[in-house]
Amino acid sequence: MPELPDLEVVRGFLEGHVIGHTIVTAEVVRPTVIRNLLGGDFAARLTGQRITAVRRHGKLLLFDLVSGDYVVLNPMLAGRLQYCLPDAGRLPRTYLVLTLDDGHELRYSDRRSMGKIYLTDDLARVPGFNELGPDALDPALTLEVFRERLRRFRGEIKGVLTRQSFVAGVGNAYADEILWQAGISPFRKRPQLSDEEVARLYEGMRQVLSEAIATLRPRVGADIHIEIRDFLQVHRRGGEPCPRCGSRISEISARKRITSFCRTCQPGGLIQQ
Repeated sequence: MPELPDLEVVRGFLEGHVIGHTIVTAEVVRPTVIRNLLGGDFAARLTGQRITAVRRHGKLLLFDLVSGDYVVLNPMLAGRLQYCLPDAGRLPRTYLVLTLDDGHELRYSDRRSMGKIYLTDDLARVPGFNELGPDALDPALTLEVFRERLRRFRGEIKGVLTRQSFVAGVGNAYADEILWQAGISPFRKRPQLSDEEVARLYEGMRQVLSEAIATLRPRVGADIHIEIRDFLQVHRRGGEPCPRCGSRISEISARKRITSFCRTCQPGGLIQQ
């Protein structure tokens, strides 16, 4: 699943390559993921539009168009963008192809067909948009704001951290990384966390996400369709030694989600075995 670091790298690349360019043609290869909230012909509405900005909020990418319309991409589990010349092979299950006035194509593919592409002139009409919390790297999300927002939730801290209504952008993989960095068990309940642990959680979130972006940017380059996770410290590294203490990393699968953590570095919240 693309999370904040993945999409921020994509956003940064596209900012330097598609802004100011006009969509010459829009080909809807498969309409399944398209949600035209304006009615009419989706491709016709996009054709001739100039892209004026590429933004990100949490796990959404937003393309501002000169008309005042927006294309909002929610890639969900497996959505990917591909930026290339027309002779490059299309990824499996390509749904949309935008041809730009410099000859490049911007394509959307989704092997699980779960993502959505919205066309709207009002972001409030995009399902769930108004319920999103602040972006996890928003400078306005200070420790004090983070702490106050956290008080609204009472469940297991990993579940809270991945709720987009709390903060937007953190998914399953980076929640594991953040909690390991902070030394907090993913199964601890939010009310159990001390003020010092909340501060560690906040700092861990900022550090992990920022460092991941710095790691990914040079490795991804123009290949914005790839997902790189081999540098993660604990996520999906069950059975391997913890990079901090050397203990075996534990891995639990529940509700179709894998949680990876170190029982030594992240004590409490789960019966030790």
